[in-house]
Amino acid sequence: MNTTMRVKAAQIYKDWHVIDAAGKPLGRVATEVAVLLQGKHKPTYEPHLDDGDFVVIVNAGQVVLTGNKPAQMKYYRHSGYPGGLKQRTYPEQLAKFPERILERAVKGMLPKGSLGEAMYKHCKIYRSANHPHASQITGSDRAREKREAAFAATLGEQMKPARLRPLSVSQATGTEA
Repeated sequence: MNTTMRVKAAQIYKDWHVIDAAGKPLGRVATEVAVLLQGKHKPTYEPHLDDGDFVVIVNAGQVVLTGNKPAQMKYYRHSGYPGGLKQRTYPEQLAKFPERILERAVKGMLPKGSLGEAMYKHCKIYRSANHPHASQITGSDRAREKREAAFAATLGEQMKPARLRPLSVSQATGTEA
């Protein structure tokens, strides 16, 4: 009988990942981040849970667009007043707020609603290579190693075959007459 195993809150673990966006296309970086934030890379993925990891994106100011998209892409915002629609081109936005380019791309790939908002809070974006999350990443690596060692130990115990009774038929020696 097959049974579905549900993840309990105590079994959810959140690792930290660092993604370098320097020289990579915007969409490729955003999809990789969205998968990690949602937890789709884990075997325990469930769409209604926040099972994803923390993601740190560095070098957001060096993300690239391919083709003619840099000339065509525009970023809009509204002040809330009549006639308050403002726009910026991609090069202007990249020069002023490169983090917002990746922020918008990643948010668009996450689920809408409170679950998507909670997932996005685990995303940290920095315009250069400097970030204050080195200790979290080190701790996450140590916890991952402990988890893998514990899993390997339990896997080794499970793989020991149960003691079998001896065969009633005599074993063939491999040589035939």
